[in-house]
Amino acid sequence: MVKEISTAEFETIILQSKGNVILDFYSTECPPCEALAPKLEDIVEAYPKEVVAYKIFRQGNKELAQKLGVRSSPTLLFYKDGQEEGQRLSGAILKSQLFQAIQDIYALPNKLAEQVVSKTQKVDLAIIGAGPAGLTAAIYASRAKLNTLVIDSGSPGGQVNVTHLVANYPGTDEAINGYMLMHKMTEQAKRYGATIRMAAEITALDLNTKTIVIDNSQPIQAKAIILATGSKPRLLGVPGEKEFSGKGISYCATCDGSFYEGKKVYVIGGGNSAVEEALFLTKYVSELTIIHQFDSFQANAMSAEEVLNHPKIKVLWSHEPRAFLGGEHYERLEVQNLKTGEKKILEDADGVFVFVGYEAQNALFKDQICLDKWDYSLVNDDLETDIPGVYSAGDIRSKRFRQITTAVSDGTIATLAAEKYIHGLKG
Repeated sequence: MVKEISTAEFETIILQSKGNVILDFYSTECPPCEALAPKLEDIVEAYPKEVVAYKIFRQGNKELAQKLGVRSSPTLLFYKDGQEEGQRLSGAILKSQLFQAIQDIYALPNKLAEQVVSKTQKVDLAIIGAGPAGLTAAIYASRAKLNTLVIDSGSPGGQVNVTHLVANYPGTDEAINGYMLMHKMTEQAKRYGATIRMAAEITALDLNTKTIVIDNSQPIQAKAIILATGSKPRLLGVPGEKEFSGKGISYCATCDGSFYEGKKVYVIGGGNSAVEEALFLTKYVSELTIIHQFDSFQANAMSAEEVLNHPKIKVLWSHEPRAFLGGEHYERLEVQNLKTGEKKILEDADGVFVFVGYEAQNALFKDQICLDKWDYSLVNDDLETDIPGVYSAGDIRSKRFRQITTAVSDGTIATLAAEKYIHGLKG
């Protein structure tokens, strides 16, 4: 059992302890904290003599949290004989990550595979992915009284979570923080009865039998499945990119372009998406510079010509980003001339838009359903894949436009079709 302690007990229980101790800084109204709690209990059960775990309420022990440099919930600290060891874990912590940490930090055997397999959970509809498509599907399905389970490897919200403000979603009146929009969708789905499993790792998936296994220990049998795993922007992989994502670095001109009204931005890339998004951004910005690694665009000739003749657009050829720099937000960009090797710092823009392509998040099922040449799922008008009762919605499916509203539409269509399929099975 994971016991709760306070700041007053920290020194005697944690710092003066002998052996292996895990300390969980948690918060209330924190979905990842809720998801972590049973996993931490599993650790205690798996290592009853080797590991002790405690939890501490972060908001109620702010001074201690600040002293230890704990800035988010949940955050796990690992102690050995009163000294902190290893790397901390925070955010949406997978069960496999937790067991691996035990192995790495305490040199204990990884007992994840030994976890007792639970009784199979039966549901009407399993939705894999909790972005706008998956959450919309959950709202429609739970309102239709379907036993609905949503599974996500992170926290609900998908890419929208890192969108600073959403200004083009109908009915929001004014711009809304992306995370808050997704939080509202999540809570709405839960109110109607949907179960949401976050920070859950799918370790086995058979779409033909509609069988899912979570964390090697929780089998799920569904009557229908909606795949809503989405796609993700292809990252540049340079220092500072992850830290400033949503804080001056954006991957969606439609989402964030209006927030740079009258400002200067950089656009990184040179394919079709980069030049088209650059042209879109000229509606708002006073000036933009495209940074491209080659001496010519890899986009269609018409769009490329329009960019080259546009008065607001400049191009920095044969350069690549090397680092994003700043404090709490992006401030400067380091680039390198690929011909001379010279590096320099660019400081004359308020933000950066990265358009170097997207990747379909299909690793779970890419060998089970038909995909297009870009590895997105192929579906019919009901958004059903080539496997009956298996649907695909949102950015993971083959389509032209990928926006929050198109994902919501997909989630609606897929669920209405899945509901008919499920009722057909019952009949």
